[in-house]
Amino acid sequence: MADAVNAPLFRDPVHDGAADPVAVWNREAGEWWLVYTNRRVDAPGPGVAWVHGTDLGVAASTDGGRTWTYRGTLDLPDPEWGRNTFWAPEIVRHDGLYHMYVSWIRGVPSDWTGHAEIRHYTSPDLLTWTHHGALDLGSDRVIDACVYPLPDGGFRMWFKDETHGSFTYAADSPDLYHWRLTGPAVTHRPHEGPNVFTLGGHHWMIVDEWRGQGVLRSDDLEHWEYQGLILDTPGSRPDDGGIGLHADVVVQGETAYVFYFTHPDRTPDTDEASYAFRRSSLQMAALRVTGGRLTCDRDEPVEPGLAPES
Repeated sequence: MADAVNAPLFRDPVHDGAADPVAVWNREAGEWWLVYTNRRVDAPGPGVAWVHGTDLGVAASTDGGRTWTYRGTLDLPDPEWGRNTFWAPEIVRHDGLYHMYVSWIRGVPSDWTGHAEIRHYTSPDLLTWTHHGALDLGSDRVIDACVYPLPDGGFRMWFKDETHGSFTYAADSPDLYHWRLTGPAVTHRPHEGPNVFTLGGHHWMIVDEWRGQGVLRSDDLEHWEYQGLILDTPGSRPDDGGIGLHADVVVQGETAYVFYFTHPDRTPDTDEASYAFRRSSLQMAALRVTGGRLTCDRDEPVEPGLAPES
């Protein structure tokens, strides 16, 4: 299909480590943005220092998501001096402001045990950001925020708490500024990267189980029924041969578009210090609800269909 989106959808031209994307309509620029974790695939050094130490990357699309252009990195006010790490952004728009909840890790640690917290920023245009501080979520190792409006007003945040089994916990807010921890939400197995959306008459949560995306369904955003996996079977498109990792979803009508990343060159024998092990690509696929279940055929050609949002 000549007009189908590219595969891979996007590769970061500086570090080649685009991951954890969030898609957001930039009303001021009139284009869709992917804001993503910007891993340093080319970095020397010990352990996993290469996944730390960068700012959030930005890719923009003016053609409904078919093609994406690298635009640089976001200039977020850093709450501490030195080189720190920004990961896994969540961006929602409310009352004329963009709210970002981003994972912030102190320094450039070479292992996975560093201090991590979720910090709140706001912006009128996705370029100029005001920092509102860290959220008190009862843990010093919380990452991967997802925010969704509640039907009776207010908002709920789901996030990964690494000190409590790497399960998804939740917090509620009346205004996106003040948050109250409500406790564990999804505990079927360790996972990360929760993402919540509504499609086909049901609420859905997908979580990264490091073996594909776990799918959960809910009618009330409180109780979640596990339904198995999507993006667990390798696709045939270029750079889509591995599992789909840490995803974001945009719903438009009866179709949803899932944005995820892959490590296309990894095999069980790949050296963890190698470029092949580290590099990643962003991909896009369509989600649909069939017989009350969420389905995804990652080999289906996806026509560019991201319309402007009000």
